[in-house]
Amino acid sequence: MTDNAAVLEAVDVSRSYREGDNAVDVLRDVNLSVAPAEQLAIVGRSGSGKSTLLHLLGGLDRPSSGEVRVNGERLSDLAPAAAGILRNRQLGFVYQFHHLLNEFSALENVAMPLLIRGARADEAKAAAGQYLERVGLSARASHKPAQLSGGERQRTAIARALVTEPCCVLADEPTGNLDDSNAERIHDLLVSLNRDLGTAFVIVTHDQRLAARLDRCVQLTDGGLHELALPTPA
Repeated sequence: MTDNAAVLEAVDVSRSYREGDNAVDVLRDVNLSVAPAEQLAIVGRSGSGKSTLLHLLGGLDRPSSGEVRVNGERLSDLAPAAAGILRNRQLGFVYQFHHLLNEFSALENVAMPLLIRGARADEAKAAAGQYLERVGLSARASHKPAQLSGGERQRTAIARALVTEPCCVLADEPTGNLDDSNAERIHDLLVSLNRDLGTAFVIVTHDQRLAARLDRCVQLTDGGLHELALPTPA
């Protein structure tokens, strides 16, 4: 891969589902290219297929036709186990609901992707500590999710997505369950992490304030993507 090559691409991607005898087309011939360190917002009405597209980009689902490439590697060429390894090494995921493991501390949750990879426990925890520090949660490392605020849980989830140093983080409504104050903190955090780490972000959002702070915005309408002018920050 060259320095300017896309870290993530969708090429003529379509996704259909069966409802009885009928096929429902959710995505139709979607093309998308994400450059290194780019911040991209995907917007659209509820039910337009934004989360479906994000799952396809992350290899969590397979398209009905077309292909997804991560750092030039075609996901369709990979067996499930190999696709899982690629996701662990190249992609990070942040969801609207943090999906932290309640029985583990913040530090252990952030270390989990590295432990799954086979890293030594001490190395994984050291890296997790560094990323908790980056998101301002060093003092909360030993706390379990139930002991953290909503904003702290989401910052922990962001640290977990970044600890593997992926080329791209896929985020699905990362501020959707937060109040305005915590949402603004997450906005600031995502922008600063992108600047400091050079990680690309693809963010599905209804939050126009967040979309306005990113490099590019596309809208999903009637199964297709359309480039939008960035909204003016409030």
